[in-house]
Amino acid sequence: MMKMAASVAALWQRIPKAVLFGGAVLVQCALLMLMVADRVQILREGTEVTLQTQPVDPRDLLRGDYVVLRYDISQLPAGSLAGKPADARNPTVFVKLAPNADGLYAAVSVHAEPVQVTAPEVLIRGRVSHSCGSSVRTFCDRLTVKYGLESYFVPEGEGGKLEQARNQQKLRIVAAVLPSGRAAIKRLLLDGQPVYEEPLY
Repeated sequence: MMKMAASVAALWQRIPKAVLFGGAVLVQCALLMLMVADRVQILREGTEVTLQTQPVDPRDLLRGDYVVLRYDISQLPAGSLAGKPADARNPTVFVKLAPNADGLYAAVSVHAEPVQVTAPEVLIRGRVSHSCGSSVRTFCDRLTVKYGLESYFVPEGEGGKLEQARNQQKLRIVAAVLPSGRAAIKRLLLDGQPVYEEPLY
C-alpha cells in the first residue's frame, strides 16, 4: 500500500504543472457548460407561469446589480403538512399552482412529495426556509418557501425602477417550470409588458 502511494505521488510529481492547470480549466469549463445547458433546458422546455411579486422589506432592497424578489406563493399555509415531521431543517416541498381569473398562477396546495397535476396546473419545487421544533423537526402552520426565483440580475442603474414597480405590485415575472418542479425566471413584466427576457444562449 505504501509503495503504491509512493508511486502515485512520484507519477503526480512528473506531470507538468501546465498539464495540471489545463486539466483544472477543462473541468471548470465542463461544469459551467453543464450549468448553462441545465438552465437552457428549463427555459426551453418548461411550462410558463406568471407570478405576482410582493413588496420587500426596505432593509433588503437592491444588492449590487440584482433585484430581490418575493411572491404571493412565498408565504403559504401548510395545509395537510402542518405539524407533520419534516425530513430536514429546510425540507423540499412541491407546490401545486393553478391560474386564477387574471391569468396569474396561485398556490392550490403544498406537498412533501411530487403529486399528479393536470394542465394548466403545474408543480413547482421549493425549499422551506426553516421548520418548526427544536429536537423534532415539523412543518409550521405557515411556510416560507424559496424557489430559486428570489433574485434577478439587471443592468447597472436599472434596479431602482424595478424595485419601485415591485413595491407597487406592478412587477410580475414569467417563470419556466419543468415537470420535475425545477424553475427559472424567463422574463420580467412591467405593467404587463416584457422589460427583460432571458436569452436561450
